[in-house]
Amino acid sequence: MKILTNKMITGLTDQRLVLLMVLVAQLANCVVAKPAPPGGGRMVHMASMQEHITGSVKDNEGNALSGVTVKNGEKSATAQTDEHGRFSIPASAGDTLQFSSLGFETQTYVVSADRDIAVVLQLSTSSLDEVVIVGFGQQKKVNLTGSVGVLDNEALQNRPVQNVTQALQGLVPGLNIDNANGGSLDRRANINIRGVATIGEGSSGGALVLIDGMEADLKTVNPQDIESISVLKDAAASSIYGSRAPFGVILITTKKGKAGSPAINYNNSFRYSSPISMPNMANSYRFATMFNDASVAAGWGDRFNPERMQRILDYMEGRITATTVPNPGNPRLWGDGYDFGNDNINYYDVFFRKNAPSQEHNVSLSGGMNKINYYLSSNYLNQSGLLNYGSDSYGRFTATGKVGADVSDKLSVSYNVRFIRENFERPRHLSDGLFWDLARQAWPTKPLYDPNGHLFDDHVLNMDRGGRARHEEDWLYQQLQLVVRPTEGMRMVGEVNYRTNTYLYHQHVLTVHQIAVDGVSRGNFWNPNTSAQESVVKNNYLNINAYADYERTFAEKHYTKFMVGAQAEDNRYRDFGGSRVGLMVPGLPALNTTTGLGADGMPIPPSIWGAYSDWATVGIFGRLNYNYDEKYLFEANLRYDGTSRFRSDARWGLFPSFSAGWNIANEAFFEPARKHIGALKLRASYGSLGNQNTWNIYPTYTVMNIAVASGPWLINGLQPTVAHAPGLISTSLTWEDIVTYNGGLDMEMFGGRLNFSADVYQRNTRNMVGPAPELPVILGTPVPVTNNTDLRTNGFELELAWRDRTQRGLGYGARLLLSDSRTVITRYSNPTNSLSRYRVGQEMGEIWGYTTKGIARTKQEMDEHLAALPNGGQGALGGYWDAGDIMYVDVNGDGKIDWGANTADDSGDLRIIGNESPRYSFGADLTADWKGIDVRLFFQGVLKRDMFQSSYYFWGIDGAQGPWFSTVFDEHLDYFRDDPEHALGLNLDAYYPRALFGTGKNQQAQTRYLQDASYLRLKNAQIGYTFPNQLTSKIGIKNFRISLSGENLATFTRLTKIFDPETVFGSTGGNVYPLAKVWSFGLNANF
Repeated sequence: MKILTNKMITGLTDQRLVLLMVLVAQLANCVVAKPAPPGGGRMVHMASMQEHITGSVKDNEGNALSGVTVKNGEKSATAQTDEHGRFSIPASAGDTLQFSSLGFETQTYVVSADRDIAVVLQLSTSSLDEVVIVGFGQQKKVNLTGSVGVLDNEALQNRPVQNVTQALQGLVPGLNIDNANGGSLDRRANINIRGVATIGEGSSGGALVLIDGMEADLKTVNPQDIESISVLKDAAASSIYGSRAPFGVILITTKKGKAGSPAINYNNSFRYSSPISMPNMANSYRFATMFNDASVAAGWGDRFNPERMQRILDYMEGRITATTVPNPGNPRLWGDGYDFGNDNINYYDVFFRKNAPSQEHNVSLSGGMNKINYYLSSNYLNQSGLLNYGSDSYGRFTATGKVGADVSDKLSVSYNVRFIRENFERPRHLSDGLFWDLARQAWPTKPLYDPNGHLFDDHVLNMDRGGRARHEEDWLYQQLQLVVRPTEGMRMVGEVNYRTNTYLYHQHVLTVHQIAVDGVSRGNFWNPNTSAQESVVKNNYLNINAYADYERTFAEKHYTKFMVGAQAEDNRYRDFGGSRVGLMVPGLPALNTTTGLGADGMPIPPSIWGAYSDWATVGIFGRLNYNYDEKYLFEANLRYDGTSRFRSDARWGLFPSFSAGWNIANEAFFEPARKHIGALKLRASYGSLGNQNTWNIYPTYTVMNIAVASGPWLINGLQPTVAHAPGLISTSLTWEDIVTYNGGLDMEMFGGRLNFSADVYQRNTRNMVGPAPELPVILGTPVPVTNNTDLRTNGFELELAWRDRTQRGLGYGARLLLSDSRTVITRYSNPTNSLSRYRVGQEMGEIWGYTTKGIARTKQEMDEHLAALPNGGQGALGGYWDAGDIMYVDVNGDGKIDWGANTADDSGDLRIIGNESPRYSFGADLTADWKGIDVRLFFQGVLKRDMFQSSYYFWGIDGAQGPWFSTVFDEHLDYFRDDPEHALGLNLDAYYPRALFGTGKNQQAQTRYLQDASYLRLKNAQIGYTFPNQLTSKIGIKNFRISLSGENLATFTRLTKIFDPETVFGSTGGNVYPLAKVWSFGLNANF
């Protein structure tokens, strides 16, 4: 330890400056100092000027307790007991000491004249006694009989993510979050609870999200405002919310003020993001060579002629600098990159930059006095995207205010308001279409710049100069709650929740062009008709809740609680917009600055659209809780719901749920084991719910379709507005019905250090809207759909957690999560059992394919293989089989390779070769802390998942679609080559078959190319340091922490490097906006 003398700091008159310097030095050297009095003085140890109290801490059996934290708030001092249970801490008479340790009740001691004290800590009651937020109330965790996952705000701290959804991934078993849509700043992750919910046509299986009891979007909550999260997973837990919550509920409770002096918190993070798991384009020569091989094998000749191949080599080796040549057919223009270019570009490096900066700031003020508490916070996030050309950006501002007041002993009132503004901007050209086209149209030979140095590539031009798209979205949440307590044990609650949501969208399209060979005049161009588009969406949502509960304990052991209530929702939606061509001034893109004239001077009618849609629900609900001596637990819920989405004769539904539990640890016979097992509870539940969540607001109503100015004839020179006869709708169309069974076990051992929870469940989704039954064509109109589809999901969830602290003060913990679900179709209208549709008995995610024997190394080997198939060989898949082609196994032994009738009963040689559903979702959260240093490692992954990716991104050369749907990555170069003189070398043991255009015979779904898409990802790693409060308190800081955090730091997978395992199932062939690795540095200060 270094000691600063008075001479060292004499002359510094600002005590805070001294302490700030000491604060920095403390991080490395544990400096302790005392500012010098005027005139200097001798060396003084700061701690020696303070009174100390010593003592020992033991448990109720007399065992010394090490690692107990001792705090003195008055002196801002902290100490820990040693291996003998001894401690020493600065303290004066009247100070209050606090003693806390995992597994023991926190105890306080007021210092008296005694300078050596003995403290005895009592074993804590079970951590299951924690209060958990549930529907319209809260319960002790020990008495929960439903399946509820719980998180506190510590699990979300210091994560450099954009929103709460990203932070929740892998933290709650059964809560499934995937990023298949990619990492674009405006994309949302997919969320479900316990796997596949519904396959009904037009129905939704998402979780209901409630923030402080009000429906909300997860991305609208400031992560720093969150106090706790409860995930209601089974019907018994979520049924109180009725038909809005058939597939689970995510309850988020935000922070509120507490009694005491004002507390201010400020935290920030400064981040740098970089793309991960991007493919690497082959260089131009290898690209062209593989294309030539595929083209020659198809009998089409070279795709790249010898002159161009030489030009490509000369450019790569620096002998020429021109990226293309003038177009021989039009020498005024440069030749395009497909037919004439010789550049050597990896367009993934062009489109995405290596580092993108972002920053986030958060400040909050909370406190309470005179029966009033308050909480105010604000958050600002400015995030740059990964685009290199035509940047993308995201911004968010949130402001939250909460105030609560106890008007009297019997009346309290609270008001919450949250405002969120989100801004997103991108190039108009950035879309899913770009990611589908990127590799097949961004050939490495295409020049990025022409020989004169002008930007040349069409995609890059469109990204950089082709117009912009942006949206601004505002949410305003307002909540008013009144609580009346007319008598002991009774509570009456009234709530009014109101939300307004406004979405503004703007897009404009600008003409982009290349520069001709002369370096001045315009060359080829795109988007000849410039345009502007504006649209607005307005959504108003009103929710009113009124409920009352009464709780009482009879004869000391019989606890009962009743609740009854009603809920009403009203949602009103409106959108309108328009677009018009002919921007007069490209720099002022708006509807009123357009002419309506196309590039040819002819008028083009504007497009105008708009819609109104409203829906409403009403529900009456009740709940009964009973427990006997906290041993035998019972809960019943009943909900009667009505919705405007169904006609009056099918509008209402009654949905019950029941659950029970047995606290075995509270039994007398369990007393001998209670020292080691503090809690042991069995629980079971049953519940039935309806699903009114449909994409179509009016699924059971006949709607007349109107098309403006779209008739196929002219009246006075104009297309007329036409109407179409409505289709038929089944009068029996009604609710989906979801029935869930759940069994669970909760256990706590070793004084709260070890916790274990397990659930098994079965969820039946019945009466989903499926395909229409077949009727004679004489009907003359499509057959209406009906409720004729069922599925069943079975699964389990496990959670194991350990937390402890060693004698030397090292705290450590591990939390392991594992969950799984499998879904089977139990009813579906598919009389022939066609493999092209769902069918009874099908497990969701099945992959059907052929069994691969191998790649024929010679023509003779292929001929021998075909000779062994005397009834047609492999002719059903294609002809002209040669060396380098796939040999398929005759699985059914009929002497030929085919798909039979393509039914489950006659599938030919097709078999189930894998399943793409994610299995065994895994999370591991590892933590440690010691003397102010804290470390966290969080892993997340899927331990089993198959993938057959049929897109050209996987194959490179797409045989069936040809060169315009093909590309070449480095991985694709491992293709069959039997020519020893080949430019890329001989490759008889290749992974891919020979390069071949014109047929997809080698690219059938098959075992050889089934990918293992399981993965384990280091989702987050962080290290932080909290400065000693005896230093920070001198400058008015109660707590000060700095941290370094990283997101998506490492991935372990067997999947081909072409894809990211989290996004490979994206809708654009597995190629999406990349996820990002994020490094973040931040600080957190409490005042």
